[in-house]
Amino acid sequence: MAAYRANESEVEITAMRAQGPGGQNVNKVSTAVHLRFDIRASSLPDSVKERLLALPGRRVTKDGILVLKAQTSRSQEQNKALALERLHEFVAEAEQVPEIRHPTKPTYGSKQRRLEGKALRSQVKATRRKVLE
Repeated sequence: MAAYRANESEVEITAMRAQGPGGQNVNKVSTAVHLRFDIRASSLPDSVKERLLALPGRRVTKDGILVLKAQTSRSQEQNKALALERLHEFVAEAEQVPEIRHPTKPTYGSKQRRLEGKALRSQVKATRRKVLE
């Protein structure tokens, strides 16, 4: 499957003032970027959409919108590129189909080790009892 690249029409990017240090510049210039990506309205395959909607945390809203914030750089363009790159990483990770785990039977050796451990524990407890005369 080819890696998905988001269209500019499917991504909504807004600039806002960044938090944290930056001197006087941080109060004047909107360098932070807020990226909003509507998963349900995107052109992604349904299986990828479902895995994106199931992402843990608060990145995906109840309406199915993935929200990313980038503010590490002092340049708005760099923050925009960083946010888009993170979006592509999320989508690439969701494109990977998780392997289905098939439960296996315990091996003969693991059964024997378990039973030996139980027998040893039984012996320890038996030695704590009162001695019968």
